[in-house]
Amino acid sequence: MTAIQDLMATNHCYGCGAANKDGMQIKSHWHGDECVCTYMPHPEQCAGPLHYLYGGTIASLIDCHSVGTAVANYYRLEGREIGEGEEIWCVTGQLNVNYLEPTPIDKEVTLRAVVEECGERKTIVKCRLYSGDTLTTAAKVIAVRVPNSWKE
Repeated sequence: MTAIQDLMATNHCYGCGAANKDGMQIKSHWHGDECVCTYMPHPEQCAGPLHYLYGGTIASLIDCHSVGTAVANYYRLEGREIGEGEEIWCVTGQLNVNYLEPTPIDKEVTLRAVVEECGERKTIVKCRLYSGDTLTTAAKVIAVRVPNSWKE
C-alpha cells in the first residue's frame, strides 16, 4: 500500500515530505476511517534523558501525520485519489499537544488519527501517539486548507 505522503510528490516538508530526503519521511495509511503511521525514532531525537523521545519530535510527528490525514480526507471527500488533479494543500492552524507519559526512544511509535470535523477550509483531527500499548501523547490539530498559490 502506497503511503499518503508518497502520493504528494512535490511536498518538501521536513516531517512528511517525500521530496525531502533529509527529513523524517513519515508514512501514513488509511485503515478504515483511521489514519495510521508507525515511526522508529532515531537516537539523536532524544530528550534530556537519552532514553526518551524529544517532545518537539513528537509534536512534529503528530503535526505532519494529522495534516496529512486532513489532506487525504479532502481527496476522499472529492472522490479523487491523492495527487490526482489539482493538488490539495493544508497547513497547521493550531496544534494542541498533551504529553501524558514519557515516550521511550528505543521503541517504534504508532500514531492514530481520526477526522473529528471537516469543513470547506478547516479540518479538526484528533491524534494519539502510542509506544507499544501505552498512550503517551494525545493531540488536537486544526488543519487549514490553502490555495495552491500558497506553495509558490
